[in-house]
Amino acid sequence: MTWVVVLLMSILAIEGGVTEVKATGGDTRLGGEDFDHVVTKFLKDEAIAMGLPDASGDNRILRRLQTAAEQAKRQLSQTQEAQIHIEGLFHVKRDKGTDKVVDFNYTLTRTKFEQLNNVYFVKCLETVQRVLKDAKMKPSEIDDLVLVGGSTRIPKIQQMLQEFFGGKELCRSLNPDEAVAYGAAVQAAILTGARSKAMDNMLLMDVTPLSLGIETTGRVMSVIIPRNTPIPCIKTQTYTTEENFQTEIDVCVYEGERTRTDQNKLLGQFTISGIERAKRGVPKIDVSFALDSNGMLGVSAKDQTTGAEAHIQIQRSGRTSDADIQRMIKDAEKYRKEDEERVKRVEAVNELESLISEARNLILESTDAKKAEQLEKVTEETQVWLEEHAESAKISEIKLKIQRLSNNVSKQIR
Repeated sequence: MTWVVVLLMSILAIEGGVTEVKATGGDTRLGGEDFDHVVTKFLKDEAIAMGLPDASGDNRILRRLQTAAEQAKRQLSQTQEAQIHIEGLFHVKRDKGTDKVVDFNYTLTRTKFEQLNNVYFVKCLETVQRVLKDAKMKPSEIDDLVLVGGSTRIPKIQQMLQEFFGGKELCRSLNPDEAVAYGAAVQAAILTGARSKAMDNMLLMDVTPLSLGIETTGRVMSVIIPRNTPIPCIKTQTYTTEENFQTEIDVCVYEGERTRTDQNKLLGQFTISGIERAKRGVPKIDVSFALDSNGMLGVSAKDQTTGAEAHIQIQRSGRTSDADIQRMIKDAEKYRKEDEERVKRVEAVNELESLISEARNLILESTDAKKAEQLEKVTEETQVWLEEHAESAKISEIKLKIQRLSNNVSKQIR
């Protein structure tokens, strides 16, 4: 088996003509032009330091500086220095009011270029580390490093990758400027059925870029298909009711990485009716997600006891843009601790609500009037407190209420 890293984008497993995407990621706001912009600003500032006019508001001068910056970047991939010479770039006013045409000359070294763009080089490596983490792999497990995109010619990027992957040689057999277009053309041919002898043994197994799941109690996202799951796939999880004698459930389907559904994207919803009429937590409803290679998502829900069933088909052809995907992933990491704390609160509230329901059942079944009266008093106090503080109480306060009511339930059972 060969593992291939496509710089800043994907980890692939290739075996027997089958290409499986293990993880994918990247920074859609980072590209070759970012290096050009940094050098352009530096050259503009250098011109000012030389006593030349500030070109900040002159688009013509800025365009010429950016063209020179891009050319210098390309040259520095081959040499240690790049001579920048722009004829007649500035028009300087003389004392008598006439203009003097001034050329711009500067020698940009590779070392200076790397210093100016260090923040972007760091971002590149951070993306590689993040994709490896998503794939649950170590650098030593990668067999081949395939560089794609013109900016991978930059020596600093190549050096950082080689060091990060333990001195592994980089694969330079593909033209980095043509590789993406070539791959897109091959995949388009496969998807449209335009097969050829060269593609007879090729199969690409993609992954879902964002997690898919449903909303549960407390507007919590319950993930059924995690991000980076190979597709096509089918996943099933079992859920239950949150109220006594509930006979229908709304199933809301979301896409995203936050544990809060209001921070994710709603894809569709449906209602399953005719579920088992029982106390909360008793019914068992299987929710299945089936995602195919064309982006079609089928979601079904079925009650294990009554056989009641409902489903929805969601066509995800207008899939979330790469920029939005990366934003959602970054937001999930940024708010991870906050979201985890919120989930713990919701779980604590659910536990207390379940305990209140259990206590009320014990009260109805009790043969000891005194114990039942005491338990009912504590249960009602807890219910009133929960209604007033469910959104504001700390987890520790909810846990104390759980402990107190649990102790009283234990006494009733004894």
